[in-house]
Amino acid sequence: MKLKLLLFLFLSVLAGQLAAQTNSINEEKFIPIGGIEQWVTISGADKTKPVILFLHGGPGSTMSQYDDAIYGTWKKEFVLVYWDQRGAGRTFGRNAPEPVTEEYWIEHPLTVERMVADGIELTEYLVKHLGKQKITLVGTSWGSVLGASMALKRPDLFSAYIGHSQVVNGEEGFLHAFNTVSKLAQAAKDEESLTKLASLGPPPYGDARKSGQLMRIIKKYERQNATPAPATWWKLASAYDNEKDAQHRYDGDDYSFLYFAGHKALGITSMEAAVNFMRDGLHYKIPVYFIQGEEDILTAKELTKAYFDKVKAPKKEFVLVPKAAHGHNQAVVEAQYKAVKKSLNLR
Repeated sequence: MKLKLLLFLFLSVLAGQLAAQTNSINEEKFIPIGGIEQWVTISGADKTKPVILFLHGGPGSTMSQYDDAIYGTWKKEFVLVYWDQRGAGRTFGRNAPEPVTEEYWIEHPLTVERMVADGIELTEYLVKHLGKQKITLVGTSWGSVLGASMALKRPDLFSAYIGHSQVVNGEEGFLHAFNTVSKLAQAAKDEESLTKLASLGPPPYGDARKSGQLMRIIKKYERQNATPAPATWWKLASAYDNEKDAQHRYDGDDYSFLYFAGHKALGITSMEAAVNFMRDGLHYKIPVYFIQGEEDILTAKELTKAYFDKVKAPKKEFVLVPKAAHGHNQAVVEAQYKAVKKSLNLR
């Protein structure tokens, strides 16, 4: 009798394990999006769970290469989708020539409209492929430009939009950041930064190199008062830890930033300069959550809160995260998790 009971328990556990394996999903592949092949990963312990599409920042700062240290525990409750956007990571490597030339940059422009269309096309694929009615959208920094635009344009595809380090007005935000670090550098008697800021002058620049130099000063001052993310978060997964993928990420980051910041010498128009959600992004038809680092200088809390106050949505929430700057840390990820759960009415 005891032997039969043990056998029954063993078979029950085995059946449960096999069912879990059957329900799990782990796909990594190129998908035709917007006329080119783009790299997408889909993973989760149970493919019947809600789907989250992450939109990375940068614009070239892909997430697919990291070893699940940031959001890996979420796979028990959600299906996670990472997308190397047009011009970034493996998507860039799949479509760019070797070596990459200035002619390629100029002849293959990046625009907000094109990338928003890519994101919507990807979402339509995910809804059909995974058998969902809607998915949850999480955008960070540059990804918040795409995320807000996608949510505003096609609310029927999304259950909620969660914007982290939300970009509101590209040019105003960059000028605000310049003024902030100028005051901080003066207070700190930081002569090196003050000299560089004086040589740059206030934005906009029309020169991606100047934008990059200002970004470095902004990051320097953000780091002073913010809790960093654990270094283990940025460990590369073994499949991406190679020279070819590293080169594609590096080249894609350069290409994407040129179009983000603009570079008049090459006739490249800034994508950032066209962003103004205060003007054309105030009415959402889905719940909206903004996760805002209190020490964020690049997308400052004053500008994000002013935008949030004017936003009309079925439900909205503004979460100010202490000791967080523009990027991710543990507190930011926890705030994102809570927002996702709230948006889906999960406990």
